Amino acid sequence: MAPPTLWSRYKLRLRRKRLLWRGFRSRHKLTSVQNHTRQIAPTDILLFATVRNEALRLPYFLQHYRALGVRHFMIIDNGSDDGTVTLLTDAPDVSVWRTDASYKSARFGMDWLTWLMMRYGHGHWTVTVDADELLIYPDHETRPLPDLTKWLDAREQRMMGAMMLDLYPKGPPDDQAYTPGQNPCEVLQWFDAHGYWVQRQAKMGNLWLQGGVRARCFFAKDPVRAPTLNKIPLVKWNRRYVFVNSTHNALPSGLNRTYDETGRSKVSGVLLHTKFLPGSAERARQEQMRKEHFSNSALYDEYYDAVAEDPDMWAPDATRFTGWQHLLDLRLMSRGDW
Repeated sequence: MAPPTLWSRYKLRLRRKRLLWRGFRSRHKLTSVQNHTRQIAPTDILLFATVRNEALRLPYFLQHYRALGVRHFMIIDNGSDDGTVTLLTDAPDVSVWRTDASYKSARFGMDWLTWLMMRYGHGHWTVTVDADELLIYPDHETRPLPDLTKWLDAREQRMMGAMMLDLYPKGPPDDQAYTPGQNPCEVLQWFDAHGYWVQRQAKMGNLWLQGGVRARCFFAKDPVRAPTLNKIPLVKWNRRYVFVNSTHNALPSGLNRTYDETGRSKVSGVLLHTKFLPGSAERARQEQMRKEHFSNSALYDEYYDAVAEDPDMWAPDATRFTGWQHLLDLRLMSRGDW
């Protein structure tokens, strides 16, 4: 890939400044509900997320990331009415902000998160994920995030990329039973091991990965519209950084080099995507009415309609999820030199 021109680098700097300014302005949309940020130590790993009606997933979500080594959670609640705020404010390691403003108009919540990351994330290793994403990586059960980030610091690597892997049950999601606090992988036991494709985007040098079960079941006629699966969930944050399109890419563009162009692989993780728990059909119907999750929501009406039908996504060639080692063997994540 040819190096970017001076003009293209200048345009990217301007774009980054505009996005940072949007984030700074968005601070007025947030109301503090619980602020425990004085507890944050300089070396603490922080997690940032925007949530809405996630009382089902949050108990295990918090448990999972605490076990990984996250020390403080910065959560923005976008108008939940299912007890999410009460659940979050019961936790002493969670700071909570609330807004009823448009998620879509705030760049799908990224403007709000940009402000919090500018204010609290500078100099910290940060995890930025959705409530239905559980980060894992090689040896995560015995080598938690503080070990990984220390290793990355020693190599002057500012980030780690991850593939979002859709998990699904055998049978329709609403036919399953799930209890808050339960590991979702006990219900969502299957994934597509093959059927992915990737390209490199010239503008910012990031990868663009698509495929998997959602492409197979919901976008077979037009796979280019299938959801993007590459993300950058772990970053040593600087107040001058900004995510551009969710956490799929970031500026400055060096943060997008989650791969090694010399042919050697960098360490990478997987975000286990737990979207298809019981209730996903009703949630799809609600999201379709709200029209807050896609730039052109009408283009995704067929997708929402299909998810709302509570489909069985399992196929005979589906692969049972058994842990990170299997994903490493399938080359869906990489150890690199880790």
